[in-house]
Amino acid sequence: MKSNNNGSIKELATLVDSAASQACAITQLSAQGVSLSLAQAYQVQAASVAKRIARGEVQVGIKMGFTSRAKMLQMGVNDVIWGPLTDAMLIEEGAPLDLSRFIHPRIEPEIAFLLKKPLSGKISLLEARAAVEAIAPALEIIDSRYKNFAFSLEDVVADNCSSSGVVLGQWHSADIDIANIGMVMECNSQATQIGSSAAILGNPWRSLVAAARLAGEAGVELAAGSIVLAGAATAAEPLRAGCHIKLLTEALGSVSVSTLTDENGERADEK
Repeated sequence: MKSNNNGSIKELATLVDSAASQACAITQLSAQGVSLSLAQAYQVQAASVAKRIARGEVQVGIKMGFTSRAKMLQMGVNDVIWGPLTDAMLIEEGAPLDLSRFIHPRIEPEIAFLLKKPLSGKISLLEARAAVEAIAPALEIIDSRYKNFAFSLEDVVADNCSSSGVVLGQWHSADIDIANIGMVMECNSQATQIGSSAAILGNPWRSLVAAARLAGEAGVELAAGSIVLAGAATAAEPLRAGCHIKLLTEALGSVSVSTLTDENGERADEK
């Protein structure tokens, strides 16, 4: 399958969207012989998200990816990526999480920004700060639709950067210093990941600056009221049934989510 015509972009979007909606892993697009440029991968992403919107979902923000130097090196890239978040991805804190809606979910500790002003194009750190209403701790659930959670850069962008769910904690003042705060993610009261917000591009605010730049390059705007996930502060942890995941931070409080314990809430890594 070639990827240089609109029909193929739509077909690929349908393939990825079906994998996500049916929670069924597919072979990586690159392994299927599909050769996508990064621009084409974003076209697939947009067409896939458009299907969600057509089903009644509403875009509420974006998530940033590859915001750690280690992940950039691992993927052989030198820039961040992004993908839309919809209201269907928002998971209420404290609500039980059914893992059957995912393929092989993982969870990451993050920081979320709530915009009070629209952003697009090249901006300074000061301009980024002035556009933020509040900051919150967050847990992002990522779930690649590809087998073995393996992908190329273009594969993951086409798959909406593995976006699957987000749990938001309490919103706090945007004046809080978040440049280098401790972040500990626990599973059933045992620390599984320990890190710092500084792992997010050296300072989470830089992720917001990068998000505005990507928006400008795409010819769109991050609207007021949008949520921006800055990126993971540590490596991701696999989500399993019967887990109570809690993120504790130095300055932003905590946020948590629990997975169902019955067998219907657990899914094997591959189907």
